[in-house]
Amino acid sequence: MTHDFRINRRRLIQSGLAIGGTSLLPVSWVMADTPVKVAGVHASPVENAWNSRLHVAMLEAAERGEIEYVFSEGIAGTDYSRALREFAEQGAEVIVGEAYAVEREARQVAGDYPETTFILGSSGKPEGDNFGTFGTWNHEAAYLCGMLAGRMSESGVFGAVGAIPIPEVNMLINGFRAGVNSVRPDATHKVNFIGTFFDPPKAREAGLAQIDSGADILFGERIGTADAAKERGIRAIGSLTDYSDRYPETVFCNAIWNFGPILAAALADRAAGNPTGKDYTAFGLMKEGGNDIAFNPDMVPADAVAEMEKVRAAIKSGEFEVEVDFSEPS
Repeated sequence: MTHDFRINRRRLIQSGLAIGGTSLLPVSWVMADTPVKVAGVHASPVENAWNSRLHVAMLEAAERGEIEYVFSEGIAGTDYSRALREFAEQGAEVIVGEAYAVEREARQVAGDYPETTFILGSSGKPEGDNFGTFGTWNHEAAYLCGMLAGRMSESGVFGAVGAIPIPEVNMLINGFRAGVNSVRPDATHKVNFIGTFFDPPKAREAGLAQIDSGADILFGERIGTADAAKERGIRAIGSLTDYSDRYPETVFCNAIWNFGPILAAALADRAAGNPTGKDYTAFGLMKEGGNDIAFNPDMVPADAVAEMEKVRAAIKSGEFEVEVDFSEPS
């Protein structure tokens, strides 16, 4: 018999998973015939754009019967390694999360549980046989969004609100800027970092400041940016997930990132008995289905779409490569 281990936020809180309980993760695993036991350890709420992409991919895998999935969210950096350790102790075979703020501690935990696969977002390299890493490479989709934005702006001033200038965030903003510049060489770019991965009000304030400086299109690497655009009646671009339904008159395109191909590759390696201490970032490329553009054709000029679609096809075929630029955008 296959059991469904998806747990909603209310059940997480009721069962004591919220920080401050005696045990951080009082989860009871029930054996199943074939699904892999997967735990998600989310530093931010699963509503956060980045975490939502991991969360959705694992929920979908659970729906297909491939995994048993439990998760915890809002785990502070000081508790993160303990959360990893407790899930490993409770039988998680694969742990998915993020090591950006706890690289050393996460690697120590992985070393203590060699039979557990750790697949963590990281700016570092994989380690050993069981510490796999991945980056968030939707820079190709961001480039395509930039092409559309470049054709739509009246002022020629573009804003981008990011979290922290780590390589993956820098690459995404740089990809967007390169796309804009490919069709609008005279563009001016405004960039702000809010210093955290989840603070929508702060992202909104940064977006408002950019609009006050002349920007008429905002690229929202962080959730909350589109609120500023909506408030001032300008266009915005979503990142990682699709914001179109939430902001139907504001967001005209999104640089979507899909975690599913990365998860599938890691699960396949584990099933085959292969080491999982490898870099899975490449499975996030467009040719692997790991990222793509989603846009509203009613909000974008047809000639701009046709121009963009040619580059999109070239990216998928390997004829065109969007530069990976990790440098901090000025």
